[in-house]
Amino acid sequence: MTGGTEAFPDLGRHCQLSDCHQLDFLPFQCDGCRKVFCVEHRSYKSHECPKSDHNSRKVVVCEICSASVETTGCDDEQDHKLLLEKHAKSGNCDPKNKKKPTCPVRRCKETLTFSNTSTCKTCQIKVCLKHRFPADHVCRKQTAAQPSLLAGNGVSWNDRFMAAFASRKGKECGKSERDSKSSASSAPSVRAH
Repeated sequence: MTGGTEAFPDLGRHCQLSDCHQLDFLPFQCDGCRKVFCVEHRSYKSHECPKSDHNSRKVVVCEICSASVETTGCDDEQDHKLLLEKHAKSGNCDPKNKKKPTCPVRRCKETLTFSNTSTCKTCQIKVCLKHRFPADHVCRKQTAAQPSLLAGNGVSWNDRFMAAFASRKGKECGKSERDSKSSASSAPSVRAH
């Protein structure tokens, strides 16, 4: 079926959908099946295109290293096998990469990824977000050179705080010895007659 009118026989095309055949002066050619359609049937879904996924990106996961190998343009399983063999021979296929890191907490099988990994500030162990607090992952403090030690004197901030707390000897927090002495000697220095 050709398109057009009597005056312009080459103008427009008929929709190639079996139920439509509408004359369209701005026809669309499907880039999958290469047929011509009207505006109503131009989408893959509306004309049930058998090659609707020809431009989509596809990957095959390597069983050796768990890497994704792109297979765009390869349709059959034989091509996929050739791509996987080529990947295995390329030197990029490393079996060490197969195992993904998991949370070291007992009975936790959470895979550690970029977005759900937390590094403990005390013991420097990488754990999942559920176990990010030291009490949740049985935190083992570093024995060698703790980062909380002050440079030079070797006393941690916690030890300094406890020493200051013990030196208070039950006195109120907001008042110091200066405040108590100055309140006793706060008599007016000028006398009124």
